[in-house]
Amino acid sequence: MDPVRNPYAPGAGQRPPELAGRDRELQQFEIVLERVARGRPERSMVLTGLRGVGKTVLLNTFKSMAMQRLWGTGKIEARPDQSIRRPVAAALHMAIRELAPRHRAPERIEEFLGVLKAFAMRDPAAAKGTSHWSPGIDVPAARGRADSGDLEIDLTELFVDAAGVATDLGVGIALFIDEMQDVQAPDVSALCAACHELSQNGGPLIVVGAGLPHLPSVLSASKSYSERLFRYARIDRLDRDAADLALIAPAAREDVEFTPDALDALYEAADGYPYFVQAYGKVAWDLAPRSPITAEDIKVSAPEAEEELAVGFFGSRYERATPAERDYMHAMAQLGDDPVPTAEVAEALGRKPSSLSPARDSLIKKGLIYSAERGVIGFTVPHFGRFLRAQPV
Repeated sequence: MDPVRNPYAPGAGQRPPELAGRDRELQQFEIVLERVARGRPERSMVLTGLRGVGKTVLLNTFKSMAMQRLWGTGKIEARPDQSIRRPVAAALHMAIRELAPRHRAPERIEEFLGVLKAFAMRDPAAAKGTSHWSPGIDVPAARGRADSGDLEIDLTELFVDAAGVATDLGVGIALFIDEMQDVQAPDVSALCAACHELSQNGGPLIVVGAGLPHLPSVLSASKSYSERLFRYARIDRLDRDAADLALIAPAAREDVEFTPDALDALYEAADGYPYFVQAYGKVAWDLAPRSPITAEDIKVSAPEAEEELAVGFFGSRYERATPAERDYMHAMAQLGDDPVPTAEVAEALGRKPSSLSPARDSLIKKGLIYSAERGVIGFTVPHFGRFLRAQPV
């Protein structure tokens, strides 16, 4: 088998050669785009799921769909130590730059850019008398609009003004936020308030977020109406047909086939998780001597794929944990792969639950575990428990 022709692409946010099993989500977003284009009220959208299920891939695909409709688009990746004020400003600046050449009133664009500049520069966290904002906006900063210093007020005014520019052109603006669970709590509240205002006045600006499974609870803790504000889509593992298609279709384009037994073995190994499907498929292709790829080829290649996952996908995360955090995760792993009660973890370690709160909270901040519901925690990475059970305690 020629490794140069290998079609499989395991990577962070890297689109697989065949985006299988996501037709429902793509259709949902197509409906959102069409409704907004027709001036119909529509909710913003939130994708949730474990790591490796393809949330970022979908987010990027949605962005491409919006761009094909000539929308203005911008994307940010949230960080827990950073306000969203300037990242959002930069993303909306990019969106408006996409729309500006088609707008017949340059003064309207300049007016908005002045508001955008004022919004970005009004950062309470910045040192007094300094500004690191340098987006190449030549117009002077506006005064009295989106510059109060209160992010909820400023973000709402900025979104409304941006939506107004899009309305002039009969299109929309889409702001994409990856790792949305890492948006700081006050900023989440501001974001929800701005989306709420847009949903009430029908402005053609939508926010599309992606994050870990506990993102809905993060949003609801911020604003009680958030469960009605967003359209939620849970992204999970692929079913058998979709997982097979993700392997068969790219191979067929290279005149390569899999035997039914090989597909059985690959599904058992990858368990339907898109990242694992690509990882096992890539190594199987490289090590198989010829087409069709057989179950024996999978048996030979599986250990190498598992070693790569152990080092890159699992190991890199494990290395970020302190000894106390590793003990906590090992105790979770011994209780199984599904989310487990924190009380059972404490019991397994022979400790009081309150004494383990620092380790648990730190693991949540590092994105290694998440709070599935009150008093229950789970791994953010599929099969992480299985990996931990193979590691020395």
